Amino acid sequence: MPKEKTLQSEIGDYLSTLLRTHFGKGPTSTYVPGAGPFIAIHLRGFLAPAERILVEQKEWKRVLETRDLLMNELKQEIKLNLWKIAELNVKEIYADWHLEQKTGLIVVVLDDEQGQENWLWPPDVNEEEFYKQIIIGSQEAQKEPVETYIYWLNDRTVLIRRLGILLQLEKELIKNGFEEERKIAKRPLEYKIIAEANLQPLLKRNIIETFVDWNFELDIGYLVLILEPLE
Repeated sequence: MPKEKTLQSEIGDYLSTLLRTHFGKGPTSTYVPGAGPFIAIHLRGFLAPAERILVEQKEWKRVLETRDLLMNELKQEIKLNLWKIAELNVKEIYADWHLEQKTGLIVVVLDDEQGQENWLWPPDVNEEEFYKQIIIGSQEAQKEPVETYIYWLNDRTVLIRRLGILLQLEKELIKNGFEEERKIAKRPLEYKIIAEANLQPLLKRNIIETFVDWNFELDIGYLVLILEPLE
């Protein structure tokens, strides 16, 4: 992407303004790593006053449902405006939120995917073992993916793409209108499995946050790990 730092700043500013318009409050800061066809927008300090009241009353499911519905409505607008800002041809958009931490992540997938062989892997991380642990975690959460790809967007952001992860029962539930319920039920399970997996010793540092989202229609799941900075 040309003028990468300026472009990432523009994307962060645009999404901050969009969220402020529709939620009544935008994030206090954004961190926008990106590589290849992926752009991740890490939001911090993002919780509207009305949402805060609901979270304090343990009504976090209502907040998540509302955010998911609103993001689904905003996807076409985001795609259009990212094309206007930088002629980015956006294929898919994913989002996840940690309400108590007031953080969130939006993943933008562009329509110019590159081959796995073009991606660099940190020399101090055992690639084979890392893949193995991710697949084991997927098996515990649902089933082994048909395909698994791991991309390092930078030294603090690991994006994991899994294809073919839904059980037949899940497909039937989604077909019958239980998509949102599946997302809300699956997210805490994914967080727990990642927390218990043997990943941090492999990474040689802590995982600060985990975000996850799916496109059930395409049977694709994205998992993003935010790592502590290198010393």
